[in-house]
Amino acid sequence: MKMKKIIALIAVVAVIGCTLAACGKKGDPDTTNPLSTDATGTATGADYAIILKTLSNDFWAKMKTGIEEEAKKLGVKVDIFAAQNEEDTAGQLTILENCLTKNYKAIGVAPLSPTNLINGIVQANEKGIYVMNIDEKIDIETLRNAGGSVIAFATTDNEAVGKKGADFIINKLGENGGDVAIIEGKAGNASGESRKTGATNAFKNAKNIKLVASQPADWDRQKALDTATGYIQMYPNLKAIYCCNDTMALGALQAVINAGKLGKITVVGTDGSAEALESIKAGQLDATVAQDPAEIGAASLRKMVEAVKEKPKLDPAVEPQMIPVDSYVVTKENAK
Repeated sequence: MKMKKIIALIAVVAVIGCTLAACGKKGDPDTTNPLSTDATGTATGADYAIILKTLSNDFWAKMKTGIEEEAKKLGVKVDIFAAQNEEDTAGQLTILENCLTKNYKAIGVAPLSPTNLINGIVQANEKGIYVMNIDEKIDIETLRNAGGSVIAFATTDNEAVGKKGADFIINKLGENGGDVAIIEGKAGNASGESRKTGATNAFKNAKNIKLVASQPADWDRQKALDTATGYIQMYPNLKAIYCCNDTMALGALQAVINAGKLGKITVVGTDGSAEALESIKAGQLDATVAQDPAEIGAASLRKMVEAVKEKPKLDPAVEPQMIPVDSYVVTKENAK
């Protein structure tokens, strides 16, 4: 009888132990993994944190991978966070504010808007934390007036990206030219505005090219499909659409397919996402201007590590260093 009680007691203890272990795994970050993260902003012993826009987009997923690989090369620990979606400006600021309660020495940020993280960056500087600006440019003048600073800005030259996309269309249409349109990103978003500017200027400077429309679709596939559908109905002679990211390009492509005009209306995207590359190889999407998000992330982390070692003065009057990362046009001929 005593033996049965002992066995029963051992079983109860084992169940309780397993339950506690399961609870720990569910909510706690994996502190054995130098690159583990916690969505609430819980630190894992890292000196560096990077806050991306989102991880639902292939561009940002590639950037995360580039950061992780660079961290291994440098022998440093980095926590990587992201907003729930590209509309979650307040949530992204909350992530940054949570990071300020940890012991990070430098934080990289890819803001959802030019201003949504400014208050958090100022607070970071007040704590002596270096901030790196990634991909989406912060409104430096507003930041400076608030007393904040960033050490550098790593991105692709987005005006050049837009120009490359437009130049591909101009060359493809040749001497005959024709009506073209742009599907923009989110209004006020710096990278999207720069791409639009680069494409607009290229189209306006080209012979026999008429830019008939340019509207935002908020980086959204369905909105781009609707916008492109409207373009096709309104401009029967439309020959090409340049889109400021690949998600929208794939939406525009669907509109072209729905209208029975595949091969008659050229669609060019931006970013070099995996789905866009597959579409190009399948002979549907015509081209994309590919960026190198992995290198943007890696270069950002390198600069953060350098700042922590060299300890430059945090000074709003100092112009942030520009770290450019190149882009290139991908077509069916060179798609991998």
